[in-house]
Amino acid sequence: MTGQQTRDAHGTDTAALTGRLHHLPASVRLFDRRKPYVWDVTVTLFWVAAALTDYASSGWRRTAQNLDVPDTHLVVLSLGFTLPLLWRRRHPLAVLLATAPFALLNSWSGAILQAHLVQLVPVFSLALHRPLRRLVPASLIVVLPLVPGALRHPLAAWDAAMGPALWGFTLTALLGIAVRSRRDHLASLEDRARRLESERDQQARLAAATERTRIAREMHDIIGHNLSVITGLADGGRYAAAQSPERAAQALTAIGDTSRQALTELRRLLDVLRDDEPAPADLAPQPALADLDRLLDGVRRAGLPVRATVEGEPTTLSPGRQLTLYRVLQEALTNTLKHAGPDATASVTLSYAPSGAVTLTVTDTGRGGTPAVNDGRGLTGMRERTALYGGTLEAGPHPHPGRGWHVHLRLPEESAP
Repeated sequence: MTGQQTRDAHGTDTAALTGRLHHLPASVRLFDRRKPYVWDVTVTLFWVAAALTDYASSGWRRTAQNLDVPDTHLVVLSLGFTLPLLWRRRHPLAVLLATAPFALLNSWSGAILQAHLVQLVPVFSLALHRPLRRLVPASLIVVLPLVPGALRHPLAAWDAAMGPALWGFTLTALLGIAVRSRRDHLASLEDRARRLESERDQQARLAAATERTRIAREMHDIIGHNLSVITGLADGGRYAAAQSPERAAQALTAIGDTSRQALTELRRLLDVLRDDEPAPADLAPQPALADLDRLLDGVRRAGLPVRATVEGEPTTLSPGRQLTLYRVLQEALTNTLKHAGPDATASVTLSYAPSGAVTLTVTDTGRGGTPAVNDGRGLTGMRERTALYGGTLEAGPHPHPGRGWHVHLRLPEESAP
């Protein structure tokens, strides 16, 4: 094995060991949440064993002020300090109150069992899980029972009993607060990560919904318009077939051209949507104002006379604004083809204002709107396109007794919000 392979293997083993060490605390916490009584009983039995061991080995004599304390008292004190630990997490302040009489007896008798330091365990739980203001009464519960004993056995009592109790309480409370702060910080980071993940998923869903709406709008404009033109050409060719075969042939030729144009636009749109080979931007179906003549010619071939007028000095518009004008005009003429009737005519006026605003007005002389038109996707798509550039759109039948339908679009100047 080469040196590089040895280093790689050593790094892999170290990473695996580090992963197991990080996973171990999480596993312990998970087990504790599932079976808390197991951990509580284990901790309690450990401290009971430690206290009884201190008593049995006479280790308490090294700190005692009175060596004549009866063995029964020592056993009772050892159990009184340790057995209440079973409830230290659920009721830490109550555990401290339960051990206070034993602390008073321990101090007054002069035994000074080191088991009284077990009181710091519920102090840690108190600082970790309960409001911090409860540390004030907890400090009094820990310290005050030691005062009578210190007065009764003044010889080195303040150093032997009061000192460890005060320092132990302070350090334990600070440790609990530090662990609590770190836990709360980690919880806030996890909550923030969850919220960011949720927001990311929500943004992805919104983006997908927006993209689906855009695709549906493009598909509607492409298919709806071209099918309407094809329908008009087919109807005209059917009537002309019996009297003028040449006109029927022209209609069939126009149907073929319109169909190929629709297929080309659909193919380009689908190419843009492909994930494996995204199409270049210039292949996207983005017609502009330069294509209006071709659009009007197709509508005229379908049988709808259209008169177009341009007012004002044409200005350079962004591709998005040109597409909006094109699609709104396309949808308006498509609705006229479908709903206006056989004798309708249409008028298109495109106006450029000196301020940079542009307006488009489409009117026809047909039968006017129907509920199907008002509730369809076409008008919704026109309003959505207009709203993207802060414009306004008005669409509806001419007021009575007029006939026909009108669409009025106004886009503000380019720099307007």
